[in-house]
Amino acid sequence: MTLDTQAQAPAREKTRIFVTGGCEGLPELWDALGRHGEIELVGRSEQVREGAGALTGGHLQAVLLATRSSALPADELAAIREYTQAPIVLLASGESSALLEDALDADVADVLLLPQLTENVVFAIRKASHSGRRSQGGRPQGSGRVVTVFSPKGGTGKTVMATNLASSFAKHGGKKTLLLDLDLQFGDAAIMLGIEPDKTIQDLVTAPGELDPEKLAGYTTHHSSGLDVLPAPIRPEDAELVTEAKLVRLMEVAKESYDLIVVDTSPFFHGPMLATLDQTDDLLLLCGLDVPTIKNVRLSLQTLQLLSFPPDRIRVVLNRANSNVGMKRGEVEAALEAKVRFEVPSDRAVPLAVNRSNPAVLSDPKSDFGRALREMAKALIPAQVSANGKRRFLGRSGT
Repeated sequence: MTLDTQAQAPAREKTRIFVTGGCEGLPELWDALGRHGEIELVGRSEQVREGAGALTGGHLQAVLLATRSSALPADELAAIREYTQAPIVLLASGESSALLEDALDADVADVLLLPQLTENVVFAIRKASHSGRRSQGGRPQGSGRVVTVFSPKGGTGKTVMATNLASSFAKHGGKKTLLLDLDLQFGDAAIMLGIEPDKTIQDLVTAPGELDPEKLAGYTTHHSSGLDVLPAPIRPEDAELVTEAKLVRLMEVAKESYDLIVVDTSPFFHGPMLATLDQTDDLLLLCGLDVPTIKNVRLSLQTLQLLSFPPDRIRVVLNRANSNVGMKRGEVEAALEAKVRFEVPSDRAVPLAVNRSNPAVLSDPKSDFGRALREMAKALIPAQVSANGKRRFLGRSGT
């Protein structure tokens, strides 16, 4: 993640937390969290039942339970659960290995031994809040599959990959597909597809009324490939209007309406990206044959591990894999300590297609790039065995 990229990231939606109990180091942590721009302190109580009102009606994303005991505070945990299902982060001071072991089997999202750096605590809180959202809500009821395209560094071909993959799903796979541009400040998906949308994701999420499939359909732009597109906001300052909560609802509705949702993302782990990860079935992590990108992809893999993102959903994609730059696939895999799942070649057809605002997989399907993208799309569409024993692809129409 580059410094320039970090500077462009929109402000995160604040995480609402309540703190109860007490331990050494808690007053200092309370003061530090109160000054932190990503945390909203709803309240604090010495005893759980003293905070019943805030625990019940505080719309909390997490509860911090501090304890001076070396044993698991089972009574306090049970008392919290009388008021809220928000994930619980347990705080303790000093050495307490027994507490750590007991917490693994209890209703605790994480355990932190104080003192800790404030950023470590904030990261743990946000991780717990997103894990809690998954466990409370489960997977959305819709059957649509979410394919998220991500790269921690700009210029790796992320939007080219997302637009071509989505177009291939729709045109060659016959799947009802939505391309969701979540590079909220500087998204280029609409430009690369040659469309001039009347409405964007910002218009959708700020429109009055409940979001449902019919409303979503009214805000998408149809592409000639059969693809529906929900573009990024026109103005960068409107990105902050697309909050995590609104994104979660949007993804739920999209999964009811589409076979596949392809998400183009911004190159950093901010609130919208974390919300997207909660819904993602396949994460395409783009990597190039250069040391800075490899370094950032390695850091991304480590971050995904900290976020407890399932490793079997991660697909490393080596873009421009045939470039003669003194580095090979094996060296990339060794540096990442991860296997490359897909290779996409460098191809003159790609810049030509970008400049003509027509995805290469459509304008030049026989190109090396076009063939590679179609094979990737085919591999990402899950297959099942039909009643007559033949394999068929999931979706509203077969391939």
